[in-house]
Order: sequence, then C-alpha cells, then structure tokens
Amino acid sequence: MLKSIFSPDNPVFRFIIKIGYCWWLNILWLATSIPVITIGASTTALIYSTMKLHKDEGYPTKNFFHSFKENFRQATIIWLIYLAAGALLMLGAVYWNQSRISGHFFAQAVIWAMILLYVMSISYVFAIQSKFVNPISRTIIYSFLLPLRNLKETLLILVTIAAVVYFNVTTIFMVNFWTLNLGIGLIAFLFAVFYSNVFEKYIPKQEEPAEDESFSGDYSSLDVLDK
Repeated sequence: MLKSIFSPDNPVFRFIIKIGYCWWLNILWLATSIPVITIGASTTALIYSTMKLHKDEGYPTKNFFHSFKENFRQATIIWLIYLAAGALLMLGAVYWNQSRISGHFFAQAVIWAMILLYVMSISYVFAIQSKFVNPISRTIIYSFLLPLRNLKETLLILVTIAAVVYFNVTTIFMVNFWTLNLGIGLIAFLFAVFYSNVFEKYIPKQEEPAEDESFSGDYSSLDVLDK
C-alpha cells in the first residue's frame, strides 16, 4: 500500500514532488533577486527551470543556475531597459492623471495603452530570453509580436497577473506571505504551460532534434537553443 503511494509513477506523489520543486525554485528566485539588478537573470532562470520541470528534464537546481549563468548578461540588460521604461510610463501616468491641460484624456488613454503593451511584453520577454538565442533588440521585438499573435495565452497570463496583484494589494498579509514563499514558483510553473504552447508553434519538428535549432514559422530570423 505504502509502496504504491510513494511510487514515482503515482500521479499524486509526482504532483506533490513538483509542488516541492516549485517551492524550492521560488526560494532560489528570491535569493538571486535580492540584489534587484539581477531580477532579469533570476526570472529567466525561473521560467527556464519550470519549463524543464514540466517535461521532467534535468534537475531544478542545476537547470536554474545553468540558465542564470548563461543568460545573466542579456537578461540583466533587458531588465534594466524595462525598469527604466516602466518608471517613465508610471511618471507619465501620474503626470497626465493630475494634469488639466486640454487633451489630457487622450494623453491618458495613450499612456495606458502603452502600459498595457509594456505589461504584455515584459510577461514574455524573459521567457523568450530563456528559450531563444537572439540579440537583445530582437528579443524585445518578439516580446511585442508573440503576445499579439497568441492572444489566448496572453489573456490567461494577464488575467493571472491582475488577480495576483489585486489579492496582494487588497487582502491580508498572509496572501503576500504565500505569494513570496510559494506563489512565484507556482505562477511560473503555470506560465510555463502557456509559454510552451506558444513556442512549440515556432520550433521545427525534427525526428532527431539538434541542440541548436533554427526558428521556423513567421519569424524566420529567430533562433532557438533548446538548452
């Protein structure tokens, strides 16, 4: 009886193990995000690790630090770009919200449309960095194109982000506690499903996949490294 319960083939036992791995990846993400400047690299590593975890490939800790090291430079630069852009957008939103200049309603609409595009892009950009090999500029371009081409997955991602932000802002401390201690890892694990569904459309099917593959589909210049 106990042998069957704790068997690696038991779906319940496997689910519990993956929850444990998500918790551990959450801890690794927090630890490597503390310097703030490294959040891009840690987020890229978290997404990479959870996508591998879905496929039961490798070991979570090894996968995390492999991606963290490999993507550190580009992911950090991307993070700093998005950090600066986000700060400018928030300043613009605050300014036009308080402004009474003629046409400020139109300016507000433009700013909030840009913020929406920004959120869509940042929700994809580190996933793209974790999976594909491209210059930074091209990675950012695809982070705007892929969400628009895959609206179903994008909508699910945005709804999840909105729900997490809402509950953490409006409810008790315990929600923030659980989000920080487990929720980030679980959310990344959920998002890994969406990202995998999107990326599979652009990765060529091969009988014997090589380590370095070329991106196929609508964006022929995007290269993929299935790390």
